[in-house]
Amino acid sequence: MTIYPAIDIKGGRCVRLTQGRADQETVYFDNPAEVAALFKAAGSAWVHVVDLDGAFSGESQNLAAVRAIAALGLRVQLGGGMRSREAVERALGLGVSRVVVGTRAAESEDFVRGLVAEFGEKIAVGIDAKDGKVAVKGWVDTTGLGALEFAARMSGLGVGTLIYTDISTDGMLTGPNLPAQTAMLKAVKCRVIASGGVSRQADVGALAALAKQHANLDGVIIGKAIYEKRVDLPQALRDAAA
Repeated sequence: MTIYPAIDIKGGRCVRLTQGRADQETVYFDNPAEVAALFKAAGSAWVHVVDLDGAFSGESQNLAAVRAIAALGLRVQLGGGMRSREAVERALGLGVSRVVVGTRAAESEDFVRGLVAEFGEKIAVGIDAKDGKVAVKGWVDTTGLGALEFAARMSGLGVGTLIYTDISTDGMLTGPNLPAQTAMLKAVKCRVIASGGVSRQADVGALAALAKQHANLDGVIIGKAIYEKRVDLPQALRDAAA
């Protein structure tokens, strides 16, 4: 199981939002590359980066910060504002290893099909769920689309990786929604990265145990718990590898 420490960028700074709300922002670092370097020093190979300004506006806003993170040699998984083929190409051109498409994926299967045909494993689809329904545009809008149904359709298009976020737990430090993650793992054959709610070392262990039961659990994204020192990243990496 891979640990994906998270860096959310807003206004060029590293922040965390509570349940995706722009008015619930905590700034942790002025320079996102600084925290990325700390993650690398701790032993992480990957970093999950979200351009929050891009997610809210629909256009990438923090590519200079993304470029600086990629230059460190980390494998970058980037989401936020990836709503056109040009945006995806631009991100990959910066050295990003995997681009996460969310809002546009919920709007157009043809868009996803074309990206997968051209870029293959470099494309992931982010599924952000609120009460089991897909949320889009930085979680501002909730669709009538069921998360599990949507996931099955994306898997059927050949998407190799899904990132499943339970919005109710994101940034709340209440523990991951294991039943929801389990249902997602059972619904698809492709890889799933769990996101939302990790609050302590034991949560990492619980997800690692789940990965032993479901081989398609690729990893977990951890954000606020690392910044709040509730999870020790080097220990989490060891737990995930055990």
